[in-house]
Amino acid sequence: MSYIEPHAHMVSRTTDDYEKLALAGCEALCEPAFWAGFDRSSPQAFHDYFRQLTEVEPARAAKFAIRHFCWLCINPKEADDPGFAREVMTLLPDFLDKPNVLGIGEIGLNKNTRNELAIFEEHVQLALDRGLPVLIHTPHLEDKLKGTRIMLDSLANFSGLDPSMVIIDHVEEHTVRMVLDAGHWAGMTLYPESKCTPSRAIDILETEGLERIWMNSACDWGVSDPLAVPRCMLEMKRRGYSRETIRKVAFDNPRDFLSASTNFNLDI
Repeated sequence: MSYIEPHAHMVSRTTDDYEKLALAGCEALCEPAFWAGFDRSSPQAFHDYFRQLTEVEPARAAKFAIRHFCWLCINPKEADDPGFAREVMTLLPDFLDKPNVLGIGEIGLNKNTRNELAIFEEHVQLALDRGLPVLIHTPHLEDKLKGTRIMLDSLANFSGLDPSMVIIDHVEEHTVRMVLDAGHWAGMTLYPESKCTPSRAIDILETEGLERIWMNSACDWGVSDPLAVPRCMLEMKRRGYSRETIRKVAFDNPRDFLSASTNFNLDI
């Protein structure tokens, strides 16, 4: 069955992973800008990274008939130095009009600091000014609930921001309802050791419903699985979900949210 992988860090993966994704039925893949596994030392490093996301990865994906899209920002883990972050942000206008760029992301909070929040809000304003959708990262473990609340309060203060243009990713059982109640989309990340396992993600679908929610692998440099979404689709099939329901979560929902970007299409 065809599906969309809406959050994967392919700069950290091998070409073999692209082949596996294609064989599993992946038609489109979206790669948010994020941490490189180490803190970068200069804005120029981000310039090269943005080129990788807008030039190199689309070419790698195309070899396997996968449409590659990306999101751009300075990520929350490296945003705690506002001076450095703003230097990086000055690079964004040169890349936001590239044909595979969807919007701003993944922005958010890492340690819930004031500096991180300031840069988060500047990114949101940039997206609002340009009419772009936003993809948001929520903190890990004990910081997740607090960070999610901080960002929801911040988003509510933006005049003219359409909540349906925002997806808040890495939700878990204790954060998903507040995200949906605020009118935003929610993303469930399928990690083998943290965030949501496939079984937990399906439990969330059963309690919260199928509207404004997607699932992704967020595969990166750590312990993660680029095939997490098709594995979850298989688990849904084992639980007796219909083909139509599985397709809604794995294909229709991400397609509907991503279509908020004028650059999103599935023409190879």
